[in-house]
Amino acid sequence: MLDHLIKGATVVDGTGAPSYTADVGIRDGRIAVVAEPGTVHEEARSSQEAAGLVLAPGFVDPHTHYDAQLFWDPYATPSMNHGVTTVAGGNCGFTLAPLHPDRPEDADYTRRMMSKVEGMSLVALEEGAPWNWHSFGEYLDALEGRTAVNAGFMVGHCALRRHVMGADAVGGQPSEEQLAEMLRLFHEAMDAGAWGLSTTQSATHSDGDGEPVASRHARPGELLALSRAVAEHEGTQIEAIVSGCLDQFSDEEIDLFAEMSAVAGRPLNWNVLTIDAAVPERVPRQLEASERARKAGGRVVALTMPILTPMNMSLGTFCALNLIPGWGDILGLPPAERVAKLRDPAVRAEMLRRADSKEAGVFRRLARFDRYVIGDTYSAANEGLSGRVVRDIAAERGLDPFECLVEICAADDLRTVLWPMPTDNDPASWELRRRTWEHEDVLLGGSDAGAHLDRMCGAPYTTRFLGDCLRGRKLVGLERAVKMLTDDPARLFGLRERGRVTEGWHADLVLFDPDRIDAGPARLLHDLPGDSPRLDSEATGIVGVWVNGVETVRDDRVTGAVPG
Repeated sequence: MLDHLIKGATVVDGTGAPSYTADVGIRDGRIAVVAEPGTVHEEARSSQEAAGLVLAPGFVDPHTHYDAQLFWDPYATPSMNHGVTTVAGGNCGFTLAPLHPDRPEDADYTRRMMSKVEGMSLVALEEGAPWNWHSFGEYLDALEGRTAVNAGFMVGHCALRRHVMGADAVGGQPSEEQLAEMLRLFHEAMDAGAWGLSTTQSATHSDGDGEPVASRHARPGELLALSRAVAEHEGTQIEAIVSGCLDQFSDEEIDLFAEMSAVAGRPLNWNVLTIDAAVPERVPRQLEASERARKAGGRVVALTMPILTPMNMSLGTFCALNLIPGWGDILGLPPAERVAKLRDPAVRAEMLRRADSKEAGVFRRLARFDRYVIGDTYSAANEGLSGRVVRDIAAERGLDPFECLVEICAADDLRTVLWPMPTDNDPASWELRRRTWEHEDVLLGGSDAGAHLDRMCGAPYTTRFLGDCLRGRKLVGLERAVKMLTDDPARLFGLRERGRVTEGWHADLVLFDPDRIDAGPARLLHDLPGDSPRLDSEATGIVGVWVNGVETVRDDRVTGAVPG
């Protein structure tokens, strides 16, 4: 007997082949039958009519930070609501395990680091996860049987270094014995079920004390030793971040990526390729890493987002503005001192100069303050400004746009919500994206779901992209768009029998209405542990999501099942 039968759906199977109409039966977590409509005579415990609806494989998100959130939110919201059935976590060198059993303070260090570098609520981290593990395997055991999505995790380089070197992980170099112990811990984590190695060398990644995170101190020899260890485990990969990911790689960074991938014999993916027609040299430069890697016998894959992710900014809390060179020193001051500095014309001029310099990289796009839209405000002085563009307010007041923005924020004690309008929403940039997606080493993803919770919401990229393909710019046909969200990431991550609608494969499926599939606007909720805030976005047009054959979403709502 079938567990469930979906009748008359338009099947887009994930291979890129033309869609077709079929009945699809699920049994024991697998796709039991894919047949001509009306030809399935086996009884089913439940069934549904799906004429006019699209049935696709569940989407695979290759870059998330759900490592902690899954403890208080087993449904990985909002990703699962948007059709995601598999998430890759443990990225950027940051994982919650291993933790040294004799140093309980390491858990506190990890929480503060994750709060700073990935924008997670410290209260939520402290109250929402049990922190009852030491080894990587124990961490996985703590999640086993309690998630609605399939989740896999990389081993974070920072955690390996901290476990072996303690406080010396920041600033120090491992002895031969310490490197050997790091490798032993890595192999132990891999044997327990980890997916590969993640690491960061990015200058934007600092810990809770403001110091460069542990893996940033690793020299090439250490990174290559860990990469060789990856080679000993089948179906694995490397995820790595360097400073050049934000704009353009240096030759040294390209060579490092190529060599890490080559010695591992595994693909290395990095996040995120920003595509902007105003910087035409960026894409070919970034993809040079892929070309060199192939010549060296490796493979380097760039993740890129197929949508423009709105970002929630503020002068009062840590956000991307803090990452502009020189800005962190100003925006990290106590509020009163911060306002005083920001009101100094000379300070503002220097900040703007640095924001527009080459060293600012991709963050240069944040310096167009005339294009910012004012979000939530909190004072009588700012009444009526929500939804207005800074350019217009500045013209009314006879102020420079940045000066105007500072005065608005100061009136709100720096709590004002700011929405930067993207500079790369022009036809030329979208055409450049379409062409770039055709490259064999470019993969859609980079949502950062589970991180930067009150600053951005990248999780809905799947539904928003499909809506754009069906009813918007139509840059990609439906069959290819689904393949880019399903089979392509599944193959990169070595997922067995997932990513396609095929008889015998795991029943990770999403059923959606092609006339409605989309994502709603980002909205701020206070539903994390400790009433901490996060941005959320509702899915529209998602009729059903199945993970391992069990329905986890019905009509855009979570069912409560945890079959992941």
